[in-house]
Amino acid sequence: MIPSNKTSHRHVAVIGGGPAGLMAAEVLTLGGVQVDVYDAMPSLGRKFLMAGKGGMNITHSEAFSTFLARYGTRSTQLQSLLEPFPPSALCDWIHGLGIETFIGSSGRVFPRDMKAAPLLRAWLHRLRAHGVRFHVRHRWIGWDTHGALRFVTPQGEITVQADAFILALGGGSWSRLGSDGAWVPLLAQRGVIIAPLRPANCGFDVGWSPHFNARFAGHPVKSVALSFTDQSGITHHKTGEFLVTANGVEGSLIYALSALLRETIDAQAHALIHLDLLPGKTQQKIIDEIARPRGARSQSSHLQSRLGIKGVKAGLLRELIPAQDYAQPERLGAAIKALPLRLIAARPLNEAISSAGGVCFESLDTNLMLRDLPGVFCAGEMLDWEAPTGGYLLSACFASGHAAGNAALAWLLKNQR
Repeated sequence: MIPSNKTSHRHVAVIGGGPAGLMAAEVLTLGGVQVDVYDAMPSLGRKFLMAGKGGMNITHSEAFSTFLARYGTRSTQLQSLLEPFPPSALCDWIHGLGIETFIGSSGRVFPRDMKAAPLLRAWLHRLRAHGVRFHVRHRWIGWDTHGALRFVTPQGEITVQADAFILALGGGSWSRLGSDGAWVPLLAQRGVIIAPLRPANCGFDVGWSPHFNARFAGHPVKSVALSFTDQSGITHHKTGEFLVTANGVEGSLIYALSALLRETIDAQAHALIHLDLLPGKTQQKIIDEIARPRGARSQSSHLQSRLGIKGVKAGLLRELIPAQDYAQPERLGAAIKALPLRLIAARPLNEAISSAGGVCFESLDTNLMLRDLPGVFCAGEMLDWEAPTGGYLLSACFASGHAAGNAALAWLLKNQR
């Protein structure tokens, strides 16, 4: 984007210092606009930094059509945002910051050092060099009667006028990092249609027995396959691992189906999944091994010796199937291949990695501008979409910020004073 003297006297306020807000700020400042970024937290990009603590998965390298399908019912809306700024463009942009990337065995894309902090530091340095001004500890609390933004700051309340506004306030998860959903009533009062914020990429409650909870909470369950039949009758299969928690289950294998699981629980008060504890073995092979003579050994020792089932997997069998089934090779073999696990509730929104719901696309025009609030654009996780972990969340946040920034530039040019 080449700076334009047609926009050099214009001013845009960006509320929210995460990936979407910062990307919008970059597009705008490169377009010749003076940009001020406001954030409620003491520093910028806090959720972005936290997301990178386990390895900064920035995007994914799979075919674009497959990538787009990860956004489920919102694929159509996300397509118009992701096509102008696809994963390949995001990678090029990262390289422009001097950050190398690599593609992992699963197709996920990571910074070479697996960290978010160097990327954020380089980005903020570049934005400051381009003249972007940052204001932390500025909590947005709406508009005054003249259309100016109202902020609560350590020095008291202030108002800010601008020619356009970008709202990139995040969803409702991880409130301690700034994404607390406090913007919902502020926009609802202005007639913006907002889908309720709900947990996404979240864990689920099971209701373990005290004995199982005491022994296995915190234990990972690795190399398993999960199957789940949704409300439309489609059966989904995923392979991976998850974590037993004090309340139930969480982790990548659970997150991959969390939207469907959440919707099923909402409709039916529970969701039933089945776990294949030995996806590399057939049911008949397992039954044959269980049926072998075990002499004086216990059934638990026999399962460990013949099939390698021990620890948390053995605990799950004891927890979830009747004692009489545990003693019968046919029934035990069937349980090992399809162990039923009943999920009864999603964990609270504040514990979720991300949130579903937000500003409905019906309240926005095709350029992410609120139909009832000309000059106000929305971007990032505050929009009504969700996606699994694996780089999809960040990719859409970056792409929507890119789209909102360009849309605001075009709107400013069209509405010259």
